[in-house]
Amino acid sequence: MSDRTETDIDRLKVRLVEERDELQRLVAAHHEETKPVKVDQTTVGRLSRMDEIQMQAMSKETERRRKDELSRVEAALKRIEDGEYGYCVACGAEVRPKRLELDPATPNCIDCATAGEGK
Repeated sequence: MSDRTETDIDRLKVRLVEERDELQRLVAAHHEETKPVKVDQTTVGRLSRMDEIQMQAMSKETERRRKDELSRVEAALKRIEDGEYGYCVACGAEVRPKRLELDPATPNCIDCATAGEGK
């Protein structure tokens, strides 16, 4: 890794570990919100049930996104462990330090990330 030092990687690793821990905490804390909606329609109106179902759907999507981000963070930590961090998983080119500063979990160089957007 030409433009990075071990200290830079260690600092990014600390950020990734903190982000992983926070995501794990959030996923665990909000798991209850994704359980099936059980509303007694004899005492609660149809609109209230629809609101509950919509809130459940939003909670499920939030949980899915958190789990996706958690997977990205864990993959980045694995790349650090394997000595492959900072290199594009698609083409092997070096990921620019500024890009890693913005998103330490990013797996791709800007060229591969941009090419993937059009698909």
